[in-house]
Amino acid sequence: MNQFNILTIYPDFFKSFNKHGLIKKGLDKEIIHINIIDLRLHTQDKHNRVDFKTYGGGPGMVIQYQPVKDSLETIKSGKCYFLSPQGKTLNQKKLIKLSKEKNITLLCGRYEGVDQRVIDNLVDEEISIGDYVLSGGELPAAIIIESVTRLLQGVAEDIDSIHNDSFYNGILDHPHYTKPEIIDDMSVPDTLLSGNHREIVLWRRKQALGATFVKRPDLLKNVKLTKEDDKLLQEFITELKARENE
Repeated sequence: MNQFNILTIYPDFFKSFNKHGLIKKGLDKEIIHINIIDLRLHTQDKHNRVDFKTYGGGPGMVIQYQPVKDSLETIKSGKCYFLSPQGKTLNQKKLIKLSKEKNITLLCGRYEGVDQRVIDNLVDEEISIGDYVLSGGELPAAIIIESVTRLLQGVAEDIDSIHNDSFYNGILDHPHYTKPEIIDDMSVPDTLLSGNHREIVLWRRKQALGATFVKRPDLLKNVKLTKEDDKLLQEFITELKARENE
């Protein structure tokens, strides 16, 4: 079982999150366990405060060291990750690594952040979900739990669909189509209706490589393409240029 520990001042944030989709499946199958820890229950302040004004002056409040430390002492093992815009940007490679960890603690910041001594002494790593700022770490924590859970064996009904997702293998996903075959004069590609499994596999690989080339060419720099991949990508580029010249 993979355990997620969430340190937060807003425990109710996760109530609905636990009741839907793959998170609910993971919990019901006992593949994951989510341990929500209310920082306010571990403060020594008589008013249940966990934050105070920053030394040196300035706006906003800072979460104190003691509530975080005492909360962490209730957890037996595992690394502590602080959700912070100053951390390394999250990507699929990191999520795959996190999926192999059995006990993960996610510290959700609020206000102006946490006392620097928390980061220096209690946190193993800072993680950012992008170059923007949110009001707190609850949404990033939910994103990480959702993203990791869907990678765990037994949660999704079809693990192959997970392995074919965008970014899992370093490139974007191929296009998907469903019924009807024709709508608003737009048809499903003939290859997908052919029943030829080999041709479908090649078509999907070509489209995935092509989508990456068009939308995120930077990703191709970090992917080792086979000779067949190179051929498929060149075919896509040739076909793309032909369509643009029509």
